[in-house]
Amino acid sequence: MLVFIDESGIHKEMEHSTFVLVYIETENYGEIEKRILAVENQLKIDYFHWAKAVWKVKEKFMDAVLGLDFKVKIAIIKNPINPAQELERVLIHMVVERNIRNIYIDGKKPKWYERKIKKILRDKGISVRKLRTVKSSQYAGIRLADMVAGLSRSYFDKRNLERISNYYQRLKKKIIVIIE
Repeated sequence: MLVFIDESGIHKEMEHSTFVLVYIETENYGEIEKRILAVENQLKIDYFHWAKAVWKVKEKFMDAVLGLDFKVKIAIIKNPINPAQELERVLIHMVVERNIRNIYIDGKKPKWYERKIKKILRDKGISVRKLRTVKSSQYAGIRLADMVAGLSRSYFDKRNLERISNYYQRLKKKIIVIIE
């Protein structure tokens, strides 16, 4: 199993932040990656990023990837937050599986952030060598996590509900856990 972690809105002073863990079974990752790359190619974008995409691109991307086989765990936290504290609090409850092959975290993080995550993983008996911070352009799974984080935060912030609700309802079928 591969795990991709992304967060959204952690810098905001109001509304919600999301921490998203996207779980992808190892056997399916190649197919998921191929499908995401094909969609991005079809949309004529280098790679998908929720905050940078216009609504039409978001819709087409969500239509394509919400049909893929993956599971999601989401933590919704009311802003303002301390990202380090909240990440530690939610990861303890979210990373419970033992068959994790690798964990990928979006973006270059400060050393304290990585150390905090590694401590949580060690406490859970998961090898810290499995943790990698990566750029969104490197892994399709990170872009999938970014889409889930952006969609979830928009839904809980009640932004564009007439557009978002249908997609969030489709996403709900893939959600294993929501921590609020």
